[in-house]
Amino acid sequence: MKLALDFSFYNWDLLSNFVLKGLYFSVMLTVVATIGGVIFGTVLALMRLSGRKWLMAPAVIYVNGMRSIPLVMVILWFFLLMPAIIGRPIGAETSAVVTFIAFEAAYFSEIMRAGIQSIARGQVFAGMAMGMTYGQNMKLIILPQAFRNMLPVLLTQTIILFQDTSLVYAIGAYDMLKGFEIAGKNFGRPIEAYLAAAVVYFVICFALSWAVKRLHRKIAIVR
Repeated sequence: MKLALDFSFYNWDLLSNFVLKGLYFSVMLTVVATIGGVIFGTVLALMRLSGRKWLMAPAVIYVNGMRSIPLVMVILWFFLLMPAIIGRPIGAETSAVVTFIAFEAAYFSEIMRAGIQSIARGQVFAGMAMGMTYGQNMKLIILPQAFRNMLPVLLTQTIILFQDTSLVYAIGAYDMLKGFEIAGKNFGRPIEAYLAAAVVYFVICFALSWAVKRLHRKIAIVR
């Protein structure tokens, strides 16, 4: 069977009208979910490392629960259940942002927990010997080093997060994949549209992965 592909319908107007709008949302969702996920995930990591059962138990249940459920199911549940709970629709884009922050926090939590545990306990004792409280120790000594140590892993998880943004198609949010899909349908070229989307995802993720590897080597040299 001969597959006749035709990409001649692609031009700047088509990209700006259909694809860029979706790319903007995909990038915005990635950035917001990363920032929110790191903040929420750090709180969860500190709860798990607190040594207090009433803090550890809910954090363990939340993290293990989220990590055991496929992301697309979490996206659908939140999108369908939240309007029924609050009594009004919240929109696909808002639902996607909240879902991604809640879901990614579980993964960032484990990354942060590993980063905190990588810091030598001697530094904790040194801070305590200087009269620092637990909070001051974490804020001024432990967390800055943990963030630096975990930066390559955090950025790698962010790249995965960008790829996962394509799952918001399940609730009709307008991401980059949706932009390509609509463009392909309008011109009767869905195969070419999905191929072009795959190429763009590959180029973006490959470039980011290359940058993360260079950063990793740079951090390793500094150490």
